Amino acid sequence: MGFFGGFIFDGRDWQAFDPFSGARPELAEPWLSVVIYDSDIADIQYRPTGAGSGTAYLGHTPRGYFDDENASAPTDVSREAEGLASWLVQLHAGSDELQLQDLITSFLASDLVSDEDGDHGDGFVDNDADHDLADPFVEVKLARLLAAVGLPGPPGLPDPS
Repeated sequence: MGFFGGFIFDGRDWQAFDPFSGARPELAEPWLSVVIYDSDIADIQYRPTGAGSGTAYLGHTPRGYFDDENASAPTDVSREAEGLASWLVQLHAGSDELQLQDLITSFLASDLVSDEDGDHGDGFVDNDADHDLADPFVEVKLARLLAAVGLPGPPGLPDPS
């Protein structure tokens, strides 16, 4: 059985919450919420959304994982990386937004299902394939992403190194 958990970040500290209760702690913006499902999917929500939709995924998207287009809204990795980078710049003024966007893009999951090498057979290579091979558990990937963008990790996540 994999890891399940919910965490919300208020810009300084993480707070755990039960993602299956239907209630997330209410916080003033900016905030970042992460829900991990069975070590396979991390649903990242952030406010304000900037150019993004406010939802990004690590590991797999629900659409890709369940091979069901109704499992989640379509994911645009570039758009969500731009939104998350904008969120981080609001939190840490002076950060290089384009550099953050490129870094974040390399971690995010797309809707497309791929083989182990990330090759979809159509010339598309999944952004997340290199991280998937190195990080079999999404909580490890999350810890590494947070460390890479300069945020502390929630309590209970593995060491990102």
